[in-house]
Amino acid sequence: MMVFGLIALIAGAASALMFASIVSGALISLVLVYLAPLPLMLAAIAWGPLCGALGGLVATLVIAGALSPPLALGYGLAFALPAWWLGHLAMLGRPLLGRPLASGIAGSDAASLQVEWYPLGRILLWIAALATLLTAGSLYSLGSDASAISDAMRRGFAKILSLVSETTVTENDPRVGLMVAVIPVLVAASQMATLTLNLWLAAKVAAVSGRLHRPWPDLSSTSLPPMTLVALCVALAFSFFSGMTGILAVVVTTVLMMAYALVGLAVLHTITRDLANRGFWLATAYAILLMFSVSLVLLTALGLADAVFGFRERFLRNRQPPPLPTT
Repeated sequence: MMVFGLIALIAGAASALMFASIVSGALISLVLVYLAPLPLMLAAIAWGPLCGALGGLVATLVIAGALSPPLALGYGLAFALPAWWLGHLAMLGRPLLGRPLASGIAGSDAASLQVEWYPLGRILLWIAALATLLTAGSLYSLGSDASAISDAMRRGFAKILSLVSETTVTENDPRVGLMVAVIPVLVAASQMATLTLNLWLAAKVAAVSGRLHRPWPDLSSTSLPPMTLVALCVALAFSFFSGMTGILAVVVTTVLMMAYALVGLAVLHTITRDLANRGFWLATAYAILLMFSVSLVLLTALGLADAVFGFRERFLRNRQPPPLPTT
């Protein structure tokens, strides 16, 4: 029990320190803030959701004492709560009643095979939902309606551009208008990518340290529920509306398209299995993705095409079995 509490204390202190580093103004602090949920997710995955919850409580109290209670409340809602919930979902499973035990497998490995783990596609949907809520909360912190939010962003971006260019930039500047239009998309995509990356890193660290109490999932088989495509179409239609309805619809559209882009990565990993230089081609694809963000559109299209036409299913069905070894 003492070790359990110590792990929660260390995870909470590490997360709080990473979050509080933003007050230093150093560039590296941005990376640390994005990774602040990682210790809590790792605690929830490796030592259970209660450990992650206690770590989040510790971090919230530390931030409240060191910085301010309102900032601690924001941390708790935007960092600790999503980290705990996603860590809980990653280890959520139920026994498969009636399935015979696998022969030749004993102990914890045999037990893990008799568990149906929470589907990766649904975890991805939860990440999208959390990213939507966090983005909406960020926008509503600026104002209660679309015009107030737009005015607040215009004033802020006009000041930033004035400081950068050392000239007076008005709120009617076209550059300000462009930033106001794209910031909900950028924030939503950033939240989606950050939560996904932190969860993957936490699970990978737990697996390497031997604390992942489930088999490593087949990420290339990740797929979203069929109704996700319907939700995307509805959100895309509402994104042409004005006011908060249109802004929130744009946010939902963005996170769902990011989810399909991640599914596109899974499709890419599947259809390249038989390539001789698979590692090289995948590394090239990831390099292009990092250098040219517009390539996300192609990944999203690939994920959508797989949802409609079932590319992976057809590939695996038509895949030739490996040749038998010659004697």
